[in-house]
Amino acid sequence: MNQETSLVATLPSTPRGARAARALTVAQLVEQELPFEDAAQVVAELAANAVTHGRVRGRDFRLALHLAPGPTLRIEVSDTRREFEPPADCGAPDAEAESGRGLVLVSALSVRWGTDLGPAPLKTVWAEIDVASPISPDRGFHDPVDQYPVSHDA
Repeated sequence: MNQETSLVATLPSTPRGARAARALTVAQLVEQELPFEDAAQVVAELAANAVTHGRVRGRDFRLALHLAPGPTLRIEVSDTRREFEPPADCGAPDAEAESGRGLVLVSALSVRWGTDLGPAPLKTVWAEIDVASPISPDRGFHDPVDQYPVSHDA
């Protein structure tokens, strides 16, 4: 992927759409021989948030990947629920909490992340990841998520 090449996909606001966003990211980065593990995790978290908190019946979410000099991969996930903007401080959740760790992971895996509000009702959560190092041979090119069966929604 170079600066002129980017991936933009509109996906259904369902668990299947979130999984597709992750798979598209992995395929794009593997094709370019770039490390994909961190980007795949960030996309998984942002897409899951878009389909959980940003879902509006009948509206899709958008995934965009852009490679900038550095190289830095910019990941953008947009939905139409701007009233559910993620908190700027994503401190560790309560140890007893069953959720709330996604943005902690995004923060840990990215150089920086944030939210841009577009024309109402658009919200884009973005993260930037350093992808300067090529895939090491011990990490391989196979996405580990394919090892586990996933139930498909309707």
